[in-house]
Amino acid sequence: MPLRRSDLADLSAFLEIARHRSFRRAGLELGISASALSHALRGLEERLGVRLLNRTSRSVTLTAAGEALRQAIEGPFDEIGQGLDGINRFRDAPMGRVRINIPTEAAVHLVGPVMAEFLKRYPDVEIEISVSNRMIDVIDSGFDAGIRYGGTVPEDMVAQRLSADIRWLVVGAPDYLERHGVPATPHDLLSHRCIRVRIGDDSIYRWEFERGDQHLEIDAPGALVVDQVDVGIAAVLGGAGLFYVAEPVVREALAAGRLKAVLQDWAPLGPGFHIYYSSRRQVPAALRAFIDLVRELKPLA
Repeated sequence: MPLRRSDLADLSAFLEIARHRSFRRAGLELGISASALSHALRGLEERLGVRLLNRTSRSVTLTAAGEALRQAIEGPFDEIGQGLDGINRFRDAPMGRVRINIPTEAAVHLVGPVMAEFLKRYPDVEIEISVSNRMIDVIDSGFDAGIRYGGTVPEDMVAQRLSADIRWLVVGAPDYLERHGVPATPHDLLSHRCIRVRIGDDSIYRWEFERGDQHLEIDAPGALVVDQVDVGIAAVLGGAGLFYVAEPVVREALAAGRLKAVLQDWAPLGPGFHIYYSSRRQVPAALRAFIDLVRELKPLA
């Protein structure tokens, strides 16, 4: 079957739908309406003479033919994208679009502070930041990269450090500590109110402590569970209990005396933020520029 110019656009649209499993999300990615995308796919299916997608009101799945087509054309389309991005080296500055998935803490304390300078230096780059604490497959979800604490980066990805190692603290509001006392050992937390954290793999995080050669994990008790650090910070500032948190997140509150750190002799040092991306793809020039800028400005220093 001869390939027509319109087929290239429709095949690209098909890949976005296959990646997102949604006409709406694929349409947002491509900047066209879901109805226009659906019309394009129907035309492609008619020309090919096979159904590529199973559509219901709640889901979009690939047929066997659709999966075969996805596997056949995904690699070549990626190579075309890499080739186009390679043209950036002949320009004075990068251009194009880069999408990064990051957790809340990185959004506020690592990425947000460098955005004004990034946009100033690279006006031809469109950067999309998606904030989510859930662990996702960044490649299957259409992102160029993700940012996570070093210890949680998927093993099959290339990772680059963006910050120094981070100290983890247990903090509480002064009035809470006056009413309930200051824990002297990690085991004392079992008699305190703690604000628990549901992490990206949907489990409840066990608070980790180190002192010399001693390593402890405490299943901190508490009636409040959060999956966003900002919610936990608001609660601990209000005296709801103790919270386990990365030091940069509470640095200002500690300096102002609105929070106090406890068990500091047990505070562990953990891997800092890392950016990670597929080893099978060329790193876009815009993403390289972003990495270099974060390292240069060191917002967490």
